[in-house]
Amino acid sequence: MPNKVSAEKRVRQAAKARERNRAARSAMRKVIKDVRTVTDAAAPSAAAVETVSPKLAAAQRSLGKAAKTGLIKKNKAARVTSRLARAVNRARTSAQ
Repeated sequence: MPNKVSAEKRVRQAAKARERNRAARSAMRKVIKDVRTVTDAAAPSAAAVETVSPKLAAAQRSLGKAAKTGLIKKNKAARVTSRLARAVNRARTSAQ
């Protein structure tokens, strides 16, 4: 345990930040997984592909916020966003 007041405060701040980051990372992963479940299906139906557009937008928003706040790197956000968009486009063409 820290002996100084400032060190104790840093421990409290680090714990809060850790919980906040865990929640944000978990939410980001969940949104990405929602998109991936539709796009990675063997034969996605046209109805399922149409419901994925708002999920893709939510994933892009979540990735952008995570990169902006420093949760993930900017390039990783761009890379994952690009891959998700490509997967959705591929699913759209295969569903038609």
